[in-house]
Amino acid sequence: MRYMMFVVADPDAAAEAEPSEGELTIEEWLADVNGRGKRITGDALRPVSDATTVRVSRGQVLVTDGPFTESKEWIAGFDILECDNLDEAIAIAARHPQAHGGKLELRPFWTDEE
Repeated sequence: MRYMMFVVADPDAAAEAEPSEGELTIEEWLADVNGRGKRITGDALRPVSDATTVRVSRGQVLVTDGPFTESKEWIAGFDILECDNLDEAIAIAARHPQAHGGKLELRPFWTDEE
């Protein structure tokens, strides 16, 4: 099953996070997940100051600068994972460096059977 993993940055939580023994660097995490064939693709995103939000209201296209939500958190990147099940996706996300001081959101893709 494929999972979209959003990498969510939270500067306040990151400032309070304490490094833990055995915490991977992003390079180590990528080498591990890519080496096991579990990561299909992924990338970092430019900062929220470069975001553009598009909405349609009453037939008019509204474009605004900035992120899509009013929040101190923002999506900083993404990875698409191919996992046997949600437990495996959780285990992979838990080893991502952003799990310490940020968070990772996993969402399964719709399948043809659903």
